[in-house]
Amino acid sequence: MSLSDCKYGSNTQRDHNCSLHGLPMPGNYGKRPVRTFFDFRHPNMPEKPDAKWVPLLSLTNLRSISKIRLVSFLLGLTLTFLIMASYILPWDKKGLLFTPAPYQLRPVVVPTSTATADVSPEKNLIDMKVLVKIIASKLEYTPRKVPDKKDVIETDSHLFSAIPRHFLPSIKSPCWYEEFSGEINTDLYRRNLFTLRSKSFKTMCDHLRTDFHLHLYHRDGKQYRLRCLPYFYIIGQPKCGTTDLFHRLLLHPEVKFNTMKEPHWWTRKRFGYIRFKDGFQESFPVEDYLDLFDLAAKNIQAGISGNSSGEHSALQLITGEASASTMWDNQAWSYLHENREDREPPFLAQDFIHSVQPSAKIIIMLRDPSERLYSDYLYFKMANKSAEDFHLKVVESVQLFQSCLSERSLRSCVYNTSLSNAMPVRLNLGMYIVFLLDWLTVFHREQILVLRLEDYAANLKVTIKKVFDFLSVGPLPKQVEAALTKRPMSNTRRVADRNLGPMLPATGDLLRKFHQPFNHKLASVLDNKAFLWSNT
Repeated sequence: MSLSDCKYGSNTQRDHNCSLHGLPMPGNYGKRPVRTFFDFRHPNMPEKPDAKWVPLLSLTNLRSISKIRLVSFLLGLTLTFLIMASYILPWDKKGLLFTPAPYQLRPVVVPTSTATADVSPEKNLIDMKVLVKIIASKLEYTPRKVPDKKDVIETDSHLFSAIPRHFLPSIKSPCWYEEFSGEINTDLYRRNLFTLRSKSFKTMCDHLRTDFHLHLYHRDGKQYRLRCLPYFYIIGQPKCGTTDLFHRLLLHPEVKFNTMKEPHWWTRKRFGYIRFKDGFQESFPVEDYLDLFDLAAKNIQAGISGNSSGEHSALQLITGEASASTMWDNQAWSYLHENREDREPPFLAQDFIHSVQPSAKIIIMLRDPSERLYSDYLYFKMANKSAEDFHLKVVESVQLFQSCLSERSLRSCVYNTSLSNAMPVRLNLGMYIVFLLDWLTVFHREQILVLRLEDYAANLKVTIKKVFDFLSVGPLPKQVEAALTKRPMSNTRRVADRNLGPMLPATGDLLRKFHQPFNHKLASVLDNKAFLWSNT
């Protein structure tokens, strides 16, 4: 999970995410109302909940009323007060417990109280049958229009001038020679912005700097350095096992990752954003990103120069990158173009990756979206986490999404940054099929490998072999294979979070129904019923 998930948006989402990074949170965290663009007030609830009392009867008139009528009047007045209170009090104490007015969008104050939820299904008042039908109908949309390559290039001319259109044919990885005109003793990595935020990468740069001159290529009196892009990308999703897959693939002798698991360059840092809440900081140039793969380039160049004992194997080395935001996060566009009226991002990360590297291989790791969401919720460090609190946040997020669907297309709601920031949990990240369909608009199906975390955990050896076959790397030596399969799982749930137990049955039921149309479409596109997650 990236630090940049601590972003702009509602106080609920911002405090929820900022706490992950140890940032100070307001003293009234969990109590302060948050202003959003979505209104879920009960259709019969008055605009102003202040009671408007009828004029009091004069004493003269009261004397003329019989005791029976007086008692009846007072009882009626009391009943009226109780009815009005029944609308007002649950709003203040329990948050959103009403069905949203049929697809209305109005400003509203959404309480962020984490009080214990009444989680009985009848109290949620979300008509899931209706919502599921709406989602299913909106899933049948025309694929997005892919922007012209010329328009993609014009948005970042430096990127496309730094990377050539063709790569070296004898090397498996996408590599090329870049003329080096600087001094040999120049500190190439001194200004690399990644070194300021990664000790491991800085250490690697210190190592590369010492013998950099030995790995330059000389031709016609000029010097060249080998540059490489990733051969493959692990693009998502968060809390689906990408960290564990990253570390296991590192054990294969033909795979050379960068030392940073999640550079988040394609989605955030190249635009100048590290944490969206901090606003624009400084754009990470493409040269800084390419430096991440210099270790692989060094080993490949050794093979080209014949300085390697395994010359052929050096030419077969592949590079890889794993950022769990690449599949879904295109929020930078909403910050770069705040005044645009577009309801969907004009360009997606895959448009740029495909434009510079049309043969790239893409790996996606998914899991039951309901379990993914709960794991995502538990991952972030915040106070008062509980299954009941998770349920309240799920209900609120589903209602927000339902309201958005009344006004916008499904894709627009899935990519909408304001909606994403308003949701107390990242519900949209589990709508896998929307993101996958967009990746399939630029990459061929055979270039994308989609895995399930459940299969990965149940039979690691078989799943890893699928990955190796997909990447066309050789079989592992027995000793390395044993080390790979015995390696403990990475990024497992903290003990304190495990003690909270599973999500409530009511929450699981609600999420399963909500995700059903998305999963059904995903299973159909992948021609694999396992992606229905019907047995989990």
